[in-house]
Amino acid sequence: MILGVGIDLIEVDRVERVREKFGDKFLNRILLPEEIRYCLQFLKPGPHIAARFAAKEAISKAFGTGIGRQLSWHDMEVQRRESGEPYVQLHGPGQALLQNRKARALLISLSHTATYATAIAVLES
Repeated sequence: MILGVGIDLIEVDRVERVREKFGDKFLNRILLPEEIRYCLQFLKPGPHIAARFAAKEAISKAFGTGIGRQLSWHDMEVQRRESGEPYVQLHGPGQALLQNRKARALLISLSHTATYATAIAVLES
């Protein structure tokens, strides 16, 4: 049974402008070290950063909390399987929220172009 669905769409340029303005402070606020490492390995990291930003927004919408007191940027981590499939690793309050909602799975899908990044998250029981 689906407990929640979240979707987000963001302009890559918007993320790149914020990154130019705030640099590492911005990246460290929204991403965990492994996510930063992954994104920065690309010649053009902007779409990859934006996709992770969108994923975390979509996840927070699927939980119905938004990003804030119950679920922070660092409570969610977007990782990749060897096949390239993205998945979510929840930490601390994120994992507790999953258990409190009696959910068994949190599925995500990401997509990006040079202009836009989008993500959808589905919370299942």
